[in-house]
Formats: sequence, C-alpha cells, structure tokens
Amino acid sequence: MDDLQIPPGPGAPRGMTVPAGELVEQFSHASGPGGQGVNTADSRVQLSLDIGTTTALTEAQRALVLERLATRLAGTVLTISAAEHRSQRRNRTAARERLAILLREAVVPAPTRRPTRPTRGSQRRRLDAKRERSEVKQNRKPPRAD
Repeated sequence: MDDLQIPPGPGAPRGMTVPAGELVEQFSHASGPGGQGVNTADSRVQLSLDIGTTTALTEAQRALVLERLATRLAGTVLTISAAEHRSQRRNRTAARERLAILLREAVVPAPTRRPTRPTRGSQRRRLDAKRERSEVKQNRKPPRAD
C-alpha cells in the first residue's frame, strides 16, 4: 500500500501526504453486488486513520479536523467503509479517495464574514411598507367621535 496523497487546496497549499504506515485496513464480507463471490470474498474495506497521532497534519489542521469531524470519530480515529464494488482493490481505492476528500474538506478555513449594511432603497421600501400596513390597520378602526 502506498502513501495517501491529498492534492493542494485551501487550508493545505502544499497538499498532504498520509504515510501508509498510519493507515489501517481491515477486510470483511460485504453485502451487495458480487453474486456467489459475496459469501467467500472479503471485499468490504474499513480504512482507519488516527487523527490525533498522524504526521500528515500540522497542529492547526489537526485541531480543525478534530473539531469538524467530531461526529464521525471514535476517540480520535476516523474510519471509512467501502463496499460498493465487487473487488477488494476497487473498494480500497474508493475508501482512500473518500478519506482524502474528507480530510481536504475538513482543513478548509472558514470564510470570513464581511458585515454589510442595507441599501438606501431597501430601507426606503421597508419604511414604506410599514407606513402602508399602519394605514390599513388605522382604517379598520371605527371613526373617533370628537
């Protein structure tokens, strides 16, 4: 098994490389396509990576990934399962691709919010609508006896 290469993107300008020794693969029987081979072949792949100890992430990236993927983690271990293909090799590839996508999306920094103000036209329309609504309600009242 080779190292997992994650292409460059926001949050990881030089990309990332997860060493093969940090990835743990387990194989088991998969349900789904495969016909008679389903009962004999261990084609489902479970790919695990310990986010807390991996050397692929910087400390800032690690904190971001642990926060964003907290619901998917067991402790600090991220596990991906793949069983959609008949062959173990294709499921291994699919699991590695999914892991790469998850990690790349998890390290993307949050966009900064730029405060905006309502336009002059939108403020005018809002006040006009309030005036009209007020008039409608005033016209429902019975006339005052002065």
